[in-house]
Amino acid sequence: MASVGKMKAWISHLAGGPESLALEEVSIPECAAGDVLIRVEAVGINFPDSLLIRDLYQVKPPRPFVPGSEFCGVVEGTGSAVTRFRVGDVVSGTCGWGAMAEYVVQSQDRCFRVPDGLPRAEAATFLFAYATAYHALHDVGHLRAGETLAVLGAAGGVGTAAIDVAAALGANVIACASSQSKLDFALSCGASAGLVYDANLQDGAQQRGLAGQLKDLTPGGINVVVDPVGGSYTEPVLRSIARGGRHLVIGFTAGIPRVPLNIALLKSCQILGVDWRTFIRQEPDANAANVEALLAMWQAGQIEPKVTERFTFEDAPAAVARLESRRAVGKIAVSMRA
Repeated sequence: MASVGKMKAWISHLAGGPESLALEEVSIPECAAGDVLIRVEAVGINFPDSLLIRDLYQVKPPRPFVPGSEFCGVVEGTGSAVTRFRVGDVVSGTCGWGAMAEYVVQSQDRCFRVPDGLPRAEAATFLFAYATAYHALHDVGHLRAGETLAVLGAAGGVGTAAIDVAAALGANVIACASSQSKLDFALSCGASAGLVYDANLQDGAQQRGLAGQLKDLTPGGINVVVDPVGGSYTEPVLRSIARGGRHLVIGFTAGIPRVPLNIALLKSCQILGVDWRTFIRQEPDANAANVEALLAMWQAGQIEPKVTERFTFEDAPAAVARLESRRAVGKIAVSMRA
């Protein structure tokens, strides 16, 4: 299917911060045989969006490109081989980039029908955080009911999703955040206990203090750790893990950590990487099953996406800047129409 016409899109021409993005009129993208053309109604903002425009992500798309990695919208066209969707269907989906525009094209296999009652902004911010959290906890960490989970960066998008999913799975959740207000938000998402760690954890004494806080909260040790933070926070949390525990490495918002591997030996624990982007490419059927499980959990009232801030399409760079500020909690959405 060939698309005709123009659309507005935010474009990254040069590496830089949100201020480097330019709102321009470009051609509406064309559908290949297995693609759907979607009129975007909302976009979810994620940390990789910031890294991509700064050339700091492991993937570097050729410029110029449109940022934006998840979306919700209405199908307006389908390729000749599309069987899952029809024009008029409301769908959400993920992409490496391309969503911060009035239209996006994506493979039908990377899109999911939005159930009735799930608002557009929540649908647009659901997949990246919740599917990452579910893949981490269910597929990689094998979290079981009754186990104790510690979540670093607990007020962020992946953190709040991990709390929500883990609580629904019957785990005891400890939220770890960098301020009392963020901890309060994480507790409201379903964590049963929590702590505030130093926002600028530097020396060994501070690290030992964090390890001590965690050990006080979990005398038997932590069974599973969700770690999207890294940096100087990883080692003290790993020292607090139970024998046979699983430390799930999801990201490095505080930098790539250096960890003494003798801890893993002494604890008989596992340090496991969680690369959801590779998972959805290599195992699309497994990812689809996870998304269906998550949507069923939402329909049963067990989980609820947390969109706390909304920006207009014209203010999309400000949404990225807000995420970069590290002051946001939950998820940030950009709505195409007021």
